[in-house]
Amino acid sequence: MATSALLAAGVAATALSSFSEPEKKGIIHHVFFWLKNPGSKEDQDKLIAGLQTLRKIKVIKKMYIGVPASTEKRDVVDNSYAASELMFFDNLADQKAYQDDPIHQKFIADCSHLWEKVVVYDVQDV
Repeated sequence: MATSALLAAGVAATALSSFSEPEKKGIIHHVFFWLKNPGSKEDQDKLIAGLQTLRKIKVIKKMYIGVPASTEKRDVVDNSYAASELMFFDNLADQKAYQDDPIHQKFIADCSHLWEKVVVYDVQDV
């Protein structure tokens, strides 16, 4: 998981550099999902379809949805998750608005039965 977090931080740093105002403290929200049925392509597809609905939330500046890449097997690489989302917000208030948004709440209600575990990394620009 450490490498996933480092990769996210690298991607995030690049994206954060595009914020137009230096006083903005951008927020990166990276979420990893493990399915209850890890081998189920159908459940993974349902989760990804649910994640796609989150793109409608206006406070999200950028969003990436992905699955583990077929990169080199190394001890520091954790590719045991089924899917992840990486979101960029301008500030803490926007990230909070996302959490409370009805679209996000519907995603949780519709898809939480699919996952066994969720890990969240929230990062603030320094």
